[in-house]
Amino acid sequence: MSNIPQTAKVAVLTGERKIDVRELPVPEINEDEVLVKVEGCGICGTDVHEYKGDPFGYIPIQLGHEGTGTVVKIGKNVTTDYSGKPLAVGDKIVTGLKPCGTCDTCKNHPEQIHLCDGGEIFGLQGVKDAFETGRGRIIIRAKAEIENNGQHDQIVITEIPYGVVKSDLVKSIYQLADEKKIDGIADVSDISARGKINIVVDIKRDANAKVVLNKLFKLTALQTSFSVNNVALVNGRPKTLNLKEILEAFVEHRREVVLRRTRYDLKKAEERAHILRGLMIACDNIDEVIAIIRGSQTTDEARARLADRFGLDEIQTRAIVEMRLRQLTGLEMEKLRAEYDELMRLIAHYNDILNNEHVLRATIKEELVEIRDKYGDDRRTRINPFSGDFNSEDFYADDPMIITISHLGYIKRTPLSEFRAQHRGGIGSKGSSTRDEDFIEYIYPASNHNYMLFFTQKGRCYWLKVYEIPEMGKNSKGRAIQNLLQIDQDDRVNAFIRVKNLTDEEYNQTHNLIFATKKGIIKKTSLAAYSHPRAIGVNAIIIREDDEVISVRLTNGNSEVIIADREGRAIRFQEEKVRNMGRMSTGVRAMTLADDDDEVIGMITMNGTPGETVMVVSEKGYGKRSELDDYRVTNRGGKGVKTMNITDKTGKLVAIKNVNDSNDLMIINQSGVTLRLPVSSVRVMGRATQGVKLIELSRRGDTIASVCKVDSEPEEEVAEEDMTEVSPETFSPDTQGEVAQDISGEAVE
Repeated sequence: MSNIPQTAKVAVLTGERKIDVRELPVPEINEDEVLVKVEGCGICGTDVHEYKGDPFGYIPIQLGHEGTGTVVKIGKNVTTDYSGKPLAVGDKIVTGLKPCGTCDTCKNHPEQIHLCDGGEIFGLQGVKDAFETGRGRIIIRAKAEIENNGQHDQIVITEIPYGVVKSDLVKSIYQLADEKKIDGIADVSDISARGKINIVVDIKRDANAKVVLNKLFKLTALQTSFSVNNVALVNGRPKTLNLKEILEAFVEHRREVVLRRTRYDLKKAEERAHILRGLMIACDNIDEVIAIIRGSQTTDEARARLADRFGLDEIQTRAIVEMRLRQLTGLEMEKLRAEYDELMRLIAHYNDILNNEHVLRATIKEELVEIRDKYGDDRRTRINPFSGDFNSEDFYADDPMIITISHLGYIKRTPLSEFRAQHRGGIGSKGSSTRDEDFIEYIYPASNHNYMLFFTQKGRCYWLKVYEIPEMGKNSKGRAIQNLLQIDQDDRVNAFIRVKNLTDEEYNQTHNLIFATKKGIIKKTSLAAYSHPRAIGVNAIIIREDDEVISVRLTNGNSEVIIADREGRAIRFQEEKVRNMGRMSTGVRAMTLADDDDEVIGMITMNGTPGETVMVVSEKGYGKRSELDDYRVTNRGGKGVKTMNITDKTGKLVAIKNVNDSNDLMIINQSGVTLRLPVSSVRVMGRATQGVKLIELSRRGDTIASVCKVDSEPEEEVAEEDMTEVSPETFSPDTQGEVAQDISGEAVE
């Protein structure tokens, strides 16, 4: 008796769904909580005993317990389902039915994986793949809601994806906000308590909370993936199992387990019944048994005499000899008979399980249902059937914008409606606030959903959606372009192209990009070579020493090219005179410059559109329009013809544009003053004239820094600070290839 353990190590499933191994006194063991005995049973001293309450023995481990590891050197990755949903199909298999595993009835019962951390499964396809093939990639997102505290929006995170460490998640959000990789985050606070997650991300007033949340999904562990790989040993061989095969293999395994357990229980019950029969014989003849024991010299002699007298075996006589006196009471004798009767009932039940297949399957099903009712809980993981990626464009109207870039590299986008039209000769209105040594150098029209291709003076190409450029008022300074594009410190953006999208292969193959450099070099390359955006950019053209890109145009292969220089000369030639080259090429001579101090200031391409004219602007505010036919067609490489009569009054040429009466001209001075005037207010005149005054600069001693054309709007009599509305149709798809700024990067004093 002293050799029987009084304590036992048991594995208990706690309320937090964690397994806790404890060593408890035998009387304190609650078999309703115990999963499995770790050592020998503290009651009978036999091998490990499995209690009814073991969820990892009564349901498939692939469905009840997650795990990542290897099976005979083959990787496995298994997710969980505590909700009991898969047991609906399991019931059919247990009861002898054979589900096909492909119909809606079979698939829809367990199609929702139940992760203990909650969150949201994004898309059903990965789940269906996992259950139908045993392999699938499941996208998991945190539970995040956008709320408003009366001052600004907040992103409140109350559940995080399975396996994500909360502290690491908060740290990564802080880091992204600090490094300006995600704009719009004002603060991040973790106010989680009592096991409940509560992370609050404060959003700046001018930021779009939905866009910030989407970026958090993309750049942090708020969205993760779980790659399911259901590998298990089946008959000693590793195999990838779908849901139906998991359940079938488990039912077969469970059948074998129940049979072996029943045989073991039957054996133990028969052994105990055999002992009880001997004890009951002894109790019925207690006086004689006592006399035999008292009359024997040794224990062995007593067992031998009892065996001879009552026909008992060694096991029965040993139990009689070791029987305590308290078992001789009438109550204990009744307990012996009751225990014997119960054992006989159990023996009959065990024989039914072993001999009747229906009883065997009913037992398996009964145990499954018991575990489902005891441990199954409500689903924590929600399913979002929408499997497409979040599209930021959904949160931005395709409104017309004006993109401005300053000489020191600050960029912004401003709604076109903030710029009102004025008459020719006006003084303009304040357009941008810059530092004393900075000025607005480039302006360009686009719409929010367009792609912007940025070309630097060193010949690099970068991509951005227009809505990714910070939106600010026309008086704002903007954001440093280095924070948006990975541009070298000694490089800067000199030209831009607006393209509606980059996925139309036919459009990409039939359109070209034409590059012009300050030293008169031209290169033509198919747009397809620039249709694969990369965050670090690509080489767009090989630039020679002391040269730089000053203009890029999008053409259809049938355009005419006009290039102008600072000395007021321009050359016109057919696009076909420039052969197509690869992206990593230098180009050919487009124009011969007058001297080393001369340089190209811009390039335009024209397609013979009726009413379209050539407009040139000088640095001191003079400009004019001329007919295209005034410029004779020559071969590339010539010196060109005079396009404007350059004098001290006009200053050097700074811009050339192709315009018509439906355009407005936007002019920005080095001081930041802007003027928007209708092109129709500038009359068409001869090619060799000096033009008319477009903007009054003599009062300020100012010069023009940048010129841009936009579509005109109906003129209204409004106060100085009033704004007019411009419809989204202002930017039609037909104008998606308009070039950006076409002036040199030199500041003119």
